[in-house]
Amino acid sequence: MKFRHIEVFHAVYQTGSVTGAARALNVSQPSVSKVLGHAEDQLGFKLFERVKGRLAPTREADALYRNVDEIYGQMASLDTMAENLRRGSGGQIRLGVTPTLGLGVAPDAIARFRQTHPDAVFDIRTLNHDEMRAALIEMECDIAVTYDCPQHPRLGSTAIGVGELGLLYRRCDMPEAPDRIDFALLQSKDWIALAADGRVAQTCAQEIERLRLRLNAVVTVRTYYVAAALVARGVGVTVMDQHSAQACVTPEMDFRPFVEPLSLNMYCIYLQDRPPSKTIQKFIDVLRDEIAGSAGA
Repeated sequence: MKFRHIEVFHAVYQTGSVTGAARALNVSQPSVSKVLGHAEDQLGFKLFERVKGRLAPTREADALYRNVDEIYGQMASLDTMAENLRRGSGGQIRLGVTPTLGLGVAPDAIARFRQTHPDAVFDIRTLNHDEMRAALIEMECDIAVTYDCPQHPRLGSTAIGVGELGLLYRRCDMPEAPDRIDFALLQSKDWIALAADGRVAQTCAQEIERLRLRLNAVVTVRTYYVAAALVARGVGVTVMDQHSAQACVTPEMDFRPFVEPLSLNMYCIYLQDRPPSKTIQKFIDVLRDEIAGSAGA
């Protein structure tokens, strides 16, 4: 199939008619019909059949569409990359962070950095593990900060610190909590479970399995913001990394690490063929200092 065949096939498949495809592509209906017919001749099978006034895709078309739609997705990524290259980042730092690190570490580092670099402009994206790789490759972000290190030949990384997991709870529920808490204590509490696919949730799940604990998960959440809000309302306790937890600590809520430390490495990720500029490197240094200071707090 030539690209024009792919373009017309995709439009007809999505709109269900030659008229709709012609409107979407801003061309004439006869032109769409001609290209579609030529594509079917080249392929040697029908792509659509007319059913009740609409063009219904054949089974072959359904199978073909999966690959065609993927090509369109790649084209959209190419357009995004071209636009980002055209605009350039200038004095702007485009930062990708996981939801957990967006609570405290990133805002603290940005506030500190702008004290010495008042002209710096930031664009922050909250991304999950899979989204970070695409955002970097498509040049939507300059750097990304995460507990995970996506494996990709184009991506490089630098370690910027360590985070430790612990328990977020209400002070009134555990007024005499020790400095470190036994992970098995979770068995006696209503637990707000994490259904995220990031390193924090994975490490928590592995520890539960290792200790063979049977926990009473009263709520399952996908964001740490919601988990913290539920803890504040007395629904239960949750596991969180120390840097995110510090943004949640209040006179009513507190955080304690575990007796057996559950530590996670933190990374700054970037494109190897587009390493951080001097300005961004200075910001990474500030990030590293903030993480170290937060860990020692």
